[in-house]
Amino acid sequence: MKISRRHFGAIAAALSLPTLAAARPHSPRPMKKLIKPPRLKQGDFIGLIAPGGYTNDGAVDKAVRNIEALGFRVKTGRYLREVFGNYAGSSEQRVADLHAMFLDPEVKAIWPIRGGSGCISLLSSLDYDLIRRNPKVLIGYSDITALHLAIYKQTGLVTFHGPVASSTMTPYASEHLMAVLSEPRASYTIPMSPENAARAASEPHFGIHTFTHGVATGALMGGNLSMVAALAGTPYAADIAGSILFLEEVNEAPYRIDRWMTQLDLAGGFRSAAALVVGICENCGPEHEDVSLTLERTLGLHLHPLTIPAVSGYSIGHIRNQCTLPMGIQARIDTQAQTITLLDAAVA
Repeated sequence: MKISRRHFGAIAAALSLPTLAAARPHSPRPMKKLIKPPRLKQGDFIGLIAPGGYTNDGAVDKAVRNIEALGFRVKTGRYLREVFGNYAGSSEQRVADLHAMFLDPEVKAIWPIRGGSGCISLLSSLDYDLIRRNPKVLIGYSDITALHLAIYKQTGLVTFHGPVASSTMTPYASEHLMAVLSEPRASYTIPMSPENAARAASEPHFGIHTFTHGVATGALMGGNLSMVAALAGTPYAADIAGSILFLEEVNEAPYRIDRWMTQLDLAGGFRSAAALVVGICENCGPEHEDVSLTLERTLGLHLHPLTIPAVSGYSIGHIRNQCTLPMGIQARIDTQAQTITLLDAAVA
């Protein structure tokens, strides 16, 4: 596809790496009407970038295979393979790659290769007007939560909490990813993964634990617990009130889970949510030789007192069999059926 001179100039400008200090300041604004990105079609270009942690050639090869196996083509970011400490290049380089992918008319979706850390440092330098004018699918989880929450809060664009590009794609993950991104439906029900349920026999944290049964409706909101907590009190904080709040974590001790859950409860209050859904928190048991509450008892401290539907063990998180949830789309949770039903199409 031929790129116009205007678009070429915009892309070149994005790659010129303005310093963070020179970024145009912006003030928080109320969320606008939801903006739905165009649906994905076979053969579309997917932009592969690393806005957080650094990557390597093996992960890039795996991500390219994943994208091509789903029927798409790949366009890699200019700074995809950069390394700056634990990050995939400087903040300026990572912002430039993200902006360039939003500006590129050939790119229809942006798929970070991994999470890691560092996305939070990009938020004050993102050009939210640029993003609003060029709505595209953005997919990912873990540290990508920072981008999801900020972009949703500042633009109203629907983004997607789902696998990263280098994830091991299972049939369950692929099915629900493609259904949400490429098949606009007025209603779509996501059941929880039977593979995760089977693992619960030997790994109890894969099992679904219902603290309070019920049916609730609200906008989907949330992501990685530590990132949702880190953004509380900032212009990019999650809109918890009236939402179906979903949270997940990995490789963290129960006392840290307790601290972040307490922070969120103090900042906004879980009781203001329509429902609270905790995903599968992998490797979040007590640390070796620590005297500690279990993960389940820690979650119970926060979920047991709630009168809203409250569950843990849903197919969300740092796991292979994870569903894809569109941020800001109205949904219904049914704890008896163990389903999340999207009540509107997430793409146009």
